[in-house]
Order: sequence, then structure tokens, then C-alpha cells
Amino acid sequence: MSQMQAVFLPGNKQVEIRSIPVPEVGPDDVLLEMHASCICRSDLSLYYGNAVVGGGDATGGFVCGHEPAGTVVATGKGVTEFAVGDRVAVYLAIGCGVCAHCRRGDMHLCPKWKCLGFTYDGGNAEFIRVPARNLLKVPGDMSAVAAAISTDAFGTLFSACRKVGVNGLSRIGIWGLGPMGSAGVLAAKALGGQVVALDPIAERREFASKLGADLVLDPTDPQAAQAIREFSGGEGLTGAIDCSGNTAAHNMALDALAPLGRMAFVGENAQTTIRPSDQLIRKQLTVFGSWYFGINEYQDILATLSTHRIDLERLATHTFRLDEAETAFRLFDQRETEKAVFVR
Repeated sequence: MSQMQAVFLPGNKQVEIRSIPVPEVGPDDVLLEMHASCICRSDLSLYYGNAVVGGGDATGGFVCGHEPAGTVVATGKGVTEFAVGDRVAVYLAIGCGVCAHCRRGDMHLCPKWKCLGFTYDGGNAEFIRVPARNLLKVPGDMSAVAAAISTDAFGTLFSACRKVGVNGLSRIGIWGLGPMGSAGVLAAKALGGQVVALDPIAERREFASKLGADLVLDPTDPQAAQAIREFSGGEGLTGAIDCSGNTAAHNMALDALAPLGRMAFVGENAQTTIRPSDQLIRKQLTVFGSWYFGINEYQDILATLSTHRIDLERLATHTFRLDEAETAFRLFDQRETEKAVFVR
């Protein structure tokens, strides 16, 4: 049996590149040759050994990487809708296929789901085996890097923007301008919103401005709240998205929202502290968690990228080979990269 190189994150900031067998496809599976696979901030929970997805099942015993894109090189005998040579991205949630959530397209809400890179072998390898139903066919002119970024990074924020209700009348605040927040700027602008983007790091604010943000602010600036009020005509924001997971950002966003506004919590955080009476009840806000996207949203994601000529490769600040995995995760952990992508 042929072997392949694959990356594992056993915890304690350890990165292991192992030689393992190339997986064999079952009747409903496909085998992909990997061309791009992104590093995500949630991967660092595996890197440290306290996985935010999968709990005790995510022990670093699986190939990491949940944002992959590649080419089909083998198909199971039951696969009819995909063929060798198809260029695809991969939906990270592997559901049971028959529960109400799966049949609605929300496999990430399936009670029996497995997550690529956490509880199922992921994309930081030379090859990956996945169920054919998890493939997302991409246009011929979309690069592998853009295809990988179109899933968790852009797709998650596109879905969050739609849940927030972004349209041409929206005034949206986005807190945290890492890869997710930057993708949120692109998605919110494409859906017609005016966007104020907030991050304490000057380089991130400058990048968000280049991506089309209407106003960029340092949230630690004492004048930032007043600037948001002026931006929103004194009425407050219609929507907010937090990608930072920071309690101060949660409170600032809730304070900045107009009555009947909507807020999506995207950034991971085990706990936070807010003031429900003043921030929620009196303003009748809608506040909800949002992560990933329904697989049935992907055609709209592709259409938005195409219609607005969005170049997702702009979000990839660094690329690495698989054999550079230790360096890639160390630099990502130290925030010396933004969106880092393994390519081959």
C-alpha cells in the first residue's frame, strides 16, 4: 500500500509529520489529491491540546486541517455525481445524512457529526478521503487557495452576514479583523452593507480598509464609540459580528447596536459577561451564535464571489509546504501570519 505524508497536532505545541497509508475509498467515498489546506485559529486548540471541536474525541489522533481543496483522483463504485479530475473544496461536517439537520443541509448541527481535522482525518496531507456528499464543486477558474478559503473563512462569514440581515440599508460593525473578520468585510460589502471594522492592530485595520471597509477603528481608542455613533447617524448599528471572542468586544458591539439590531457571535470563547437588561432587553436585540454554513448555501457563496469579483487569495498572507508544518503553526500561533495555507 502506498504511503503519504500527513500532519498531526498531538498537543503541547507539538507538530508531527507522519508517513501513513493513503486511505482506500469506500463505495460512497472519493479520494482527493490535496492542493490547498488552510490553517484556522481553531486549529490552535488542537495545537495546545484543548480542542474547541469534538471535546475528548479530538485528541490530535486525526490528520489536522478542516479547510481543504483539491482534485478527485479516485471514486467509490457508488459515486455518480463526481468524477476523476473534478476540482473541489470540502465541507467540513460529516453528518449521518438522515437526521433533520442533515437533510436541511446543516450537517454541522447533526448530533452524530464528525469534523474534518478534529474527529475525522483532515486535509493537511497529500491525500484525503471524504464522503462524496461533502464535496463542493468549484469553478474552473477558481484557484485551490481561493477554493479552500471559500469554505470556513468566507462561507462562515457570508452565512453570518445573511443571518444578521445585511442589505443595502445595513450599518454593520465587525470586531476582530483576522482572516474571519477580513472575510466578513468582503461578505458584508458584497451584500450591500456599510461596514465599520474594528481591531487594535494597525496593520489589520489598514488591510480592512483596502478590502472596502467604510470606516476602520481601534476599539481601544476612547473615541471609537463616538465614531460609531457618528457613522450610524446617531442611531446605532443595525448589525454586529464579533470574530474576536473578546468580552470587551462583545460589550462594545452590544452597546453600539440600535434597537432591534442583530448580533452574531462567531469568535470562540468559553465564557463572557454582558449586561442583559441594558444591552438586550431594553433594546430588544437578537443575539445568536453563528458558525460555518449550511451546505445548501454554497451555490450562493460561489455566486457572490463571482458577481462581485472577490479575490479570496488576498486573504492568504503566507503559504507553506507540508514539510514546513512546524514553522507554519509556530508563526501562526505567534500571529506573524494571518491566513496561512499549505499548498502543493
